[in-house]
Amino acid sequence: MDLYLASASPRRRELLGQIGVQFERIVCEIDETPQAGEDPHAYVLRLARAKAEAGRAAMLHQGLPVLPVLAADTTVVLDGRILGKPAHAGEARQMLTALSGSTHSVLTALGLAVGNQIDTVLSESQVQFAALTEAQIATYVASGEPMDKAGAYGIQGRGGLFVARLEGSFTGVVGLPLHETATLLGRHGLGLLA
Repeated sequence: MDLYLASASPRRRELLGQIGVQFERIVCEIDETPQAGEDPHAYVLRLARAKAEAGRAAMLHQGLPVLPVLAADTTVVLDGRILGKPAHAGEARQMLTALSGSTHSVLTALGLAVGNQIDTVLSESQVQFAALTEAQIATYVASGEPMDKAGAYGIQGRGGLFVARLEGSFTGVVGLPLHETATLLGRHGLGLLA
């Protein structure tokens, strides 16, 4: 086993496995509330660090073998405003309506706790949505897919139908940018780029 993954996301687990990294998931919870006036870039980097720290603390508390802990956080940013996971269907509809016909950023930060250090990296992508009808939004929200995803959509699922253009990392928008992940792990002698 190479590391612990401090994430409950099945998408992150699948992507990490895709690049041949052997890992175990470690459970940790943190408060993901943005701080007043917090810059979106600082926000995702803070959460990635906090998740890596919480994962390291859980590893030590549980007496598990000491290994690096990888964590990630993804957020959608529209006009400087952070769009997290919708709390309910109405909020999902509001987010999708705001994203319709516009371009937004998707930020994914990675944190890797190795020893007492936390190394971070940030992936930023630009996503242009097609103009959506109210019926398209209602059908998508009714599918349930938007409910556990930042910005209320999943590019790897039905939400990918709304993406007219992507500049950046597809896997970064999914939640774990593979190139940046491999580079980060490689800096610490892990993974394919070690």
